[in-house]
Formats: sequence, C-alpha cells, structure tokens
Amino acid sequence: MQDLPWENDSSVSEFILLGFSRDSQINAILFTIFLFLYLSTLVGNGLIVTLIHLDSHLHTPMYFFLSVLSMLDMSYVTTTVPQMLVHLVCQKKTISYVRCVAQMFIFLVLGITEGWLFSVMAYDRYVAICYPLRYKVIMSLRLCGAMVVFCGLWGVSCSLVYTVFTMRLPYCGPNEINHFFCEVPAVLKLACADTSLNDQVDFILGFILLLIPLSFILASYICIFATILRMRSAHSQLKAFSTCASHITVVTMFCGPAMFMYMNPGTNASPERDKKLALFYNIISAFLNPIIYSLRNKDVKKTFLKVTGWGRTPE
Repeated sequence: MQDLPWENDSSVSEFILLGFSRDSQINAILFTIFLFLYLSTLVGNGLIVTLIHLDSHLHTPMYFFLSVLSMLDMSYVTTTVPQMLVHLVCQKKTISYVRCVAQMFIFLVLGITEGWLFSVMAYDRYVAICYPLRYKVIMSLRLCGAMVVFCGLWGVSCSLVYTVFTMRLPYCGPNEINHFFCEVPAVLKLACADTSLNDQVDFILGFILLLIPLSFILASYICIFATILRMRSAHSQLKAFSTCASHITVVTMFCGPAMFMYMNPGTNASPERDKKLALFYNIISAFLNPIIYSLRNKDVKKTFLKVTGWGRTPE
C-alpha cells in the first residue's frame, strides 16, 4: 500500500501528548475544571442554537451568523477537549500519527472558518447600522449562506496547506509533544529537519488568515462608529454601540492569542506559553461566547424566558 504524502521518511507511528502536569492530583483538579468548561460550552452554545431555531423573531442574518458561530465553537472544543480529559485521568497519553494529522486539520479548519466568520459578522453590523433601510435587501439569505460557505472553503483550503507543510517533514523521534493536542507549532518542534520554510509559511498564512480579516473588521467598525457619532439620539447611539460590544469582545479574545501564537517564529515559541494561549482561544473563548452574547442581548434573554416559561406572570 502506498504511503500518504506526509508519511514519507517518517518513522514515528504515534505521539505522546505531555499535557499540563505529571502530578495526578493536579490532573484530577484540571479534569474537573475542564469537564465543567466543556459541558458548559456545549450547553451554552447549544442553547443559543436552539433558541434561535425556535423563535422566528431571531431568524435574521445577525442571529444566523451567531448560530453558526455557536456550532463552530461546539465542534472546536470537541476536537481537543474530550481527548485531553481522557489523558488527564489515564496513564497512556498517546495519539496515533494519523489521528494527530486529522486532529490538526479539523482544528485548523474550524479555527480559520471562525476567524473569517468574525469579519462577516462585522460586515453584517456595518450594513445594519450604516444602511438600516436596505439591510434586509442587502443581507439576503443567499448572500448570508454564500459568505458562510466561503468561510468554510477558505478554512479547508488553508488548513490543507498548514497540515501538509507540517506533516511532510520527517519525524524520527523523540515523539513527545509538549502540548495537550496536536497543534502546528508544538508538532513542528519534533521535526528532524529544518523548519525555517514552515516558519515563513506560517507567518504568511497568519497574515492572510488573521490580519486581513481583522483589517476588514477594523474598517467596518470605523464606518460604524462614524455613523453612530452622527446620530442625534443618545438612546440610538447606546443601542448601536451595545450591538457591537459583544462582537468586539469575542473577536479580541479569539484573534489576539491566535495571532500571537501563529505569527511568532517557531524558534521563539515557549511551550508553556503556547499551551496557555491555546487554552484561551480554544476553550475559554468558546465558553464565554454564549455568556457574552446572552448577557448583552435582550432578544436572546427574552426568547429564553419565553421558551422556559420563567417570564410569565402568575395569574
């Protein structure tokens, strides 16, 4: 049987994920914390998707994109956290070569798709605030669907480049990855070859995948704030600002750590720092997203109270 392109010259059949600590007591505490965060992320994001599906008043472009974001977050954490939880309580902390490649690819697809989805959500807010009368015409269902598909296809194509360039290198040992999942910078440290080309590719892709969407987001918000400042009503200004605040917070939490991680040369990377950054944009941001959007969103809270019946006054 012919080897896969990225298996050539590689003698490593599995990797060992070192995770956070070798201390069983610390791992037990971390297991409890991460299990809580994981289940809370699934419940919170799943609740947002369900509420948007159930309430026809939330069938708008903004909530369509929010539901896509929630589904991406649930998939994103599921790519890494269940395996991490198993490794926290088990002695065996190995992952096969093929599973490592698959995890790396899926993680990148979801992360890149989410990063570009943020720029689409910023454009949605730009149209809603700067062109409110034409909003429904411009942000048609077809356009919204096309933009989400574009984000997904862009994520798949760029993830292929990342994964192939990483796994084409020979890995002949040692096979211990100082991380809790197979992330590109951590895996590259084990390559038995020069990784300078990979560092250049990572920087270029990081520029395309992070700085370009961030530029779109910045341009959108410059136009949005200019429009808001021209509003005569203080109430209208406050309402417009509040619809943008959640998005700006989420973008900052996700893109900041990711940009620091993927645009830094591999030689300058610190394993412990990288693990903390990955925790932030992989787990913490996905956990906080539904909290941020629901706490600052009256429509979501109103729908939740209506569906649960908690908002009804006793007769």
